[in-house]
Amino acid sequence: MPKKSTGEKKVRITLVKSPIGYSVRHKATVKALGLRRMNHTVEHVDSPSLRGMLAKINHLVKVEE
Repeated sequence: MPKKSTGEKKVRITLVKSPIGYSVRHKATVKALGLRRMNHTVEHVDSPSLRGMLAKINHLVKVEE
């Protein structure tokens, strides 16, 4: 059965820089977002908590609305 679109905004996140050499908190945030390797892309529903996570690692990721 296909999922119904609820009109929630999606955000596409791509890891463009390695978290090696950055703090443990940055590495944990990358892992919590589900990013596993370079150029790996995931989609999440846009929310304030997600935006906070992205603000912490904005130098490591590319965000597309």
